[in-house]
Amino acid sequence: MLQAGTKENVIPDDALIKLNVRTFDAGVRKHVPGAIERIVNAEAAASGAPRKPEITQIDSYPLNVNDKAASERVAAAFRAYFSADRVTHTGPAPASEDFGCFGTAWNVPSVFWFVGGNDPATYAKAKAAGKLNELPVNHSPKFAPVLHPTIKTGVEALVVGALAWLAKT
Repeated sequence: MLQAGTKENVIPDDALIKLNVRTFDAGVRKHVPGAIERIVNAEAAASGAPRKPEITQIDSYPLNVNDKAASERVAAAFRAYFSADRVTHTGPAPASEDFGCFGTAWNVPSVFWFVGGNDPATYAKAKAAGKLNELPVNHSPKFAPVLHPTIKTGVEALVVGALAWLAKT
């Protein structure tokens, strides 16, 4: 987010920039804040800013990494319940800032999954056109999941995922 001034015809004396940075690697994650600070300071110096920018890191979360064994266990339960054609491994995704805290803080395996919410006809059309990346996702102002069966599927996924760990085998 960039916010500078209060009116389009007034030159502001300050600007506020907020970033959300997500990475897939812990080493990169440690490097990025310093890189951002170096770039911001260099741009300010190059533009003749009267003072050094104030940089404040507000939030920092651990990587959101699914535990491999836990993922396989939950995925197997999903495939058994939903059918294999409805369960897909997505690979790394910058999905959530805070979910990684659960497994990290409690030192337990964690699994983050997605529940599709697009209209099946809209999804099929986008897939056929090679435009799946153009479908709106959560946090987009155009995101509007189809309520039914999305809510039902989400609740079923939560129950099936929990039972993969809690059910007697």
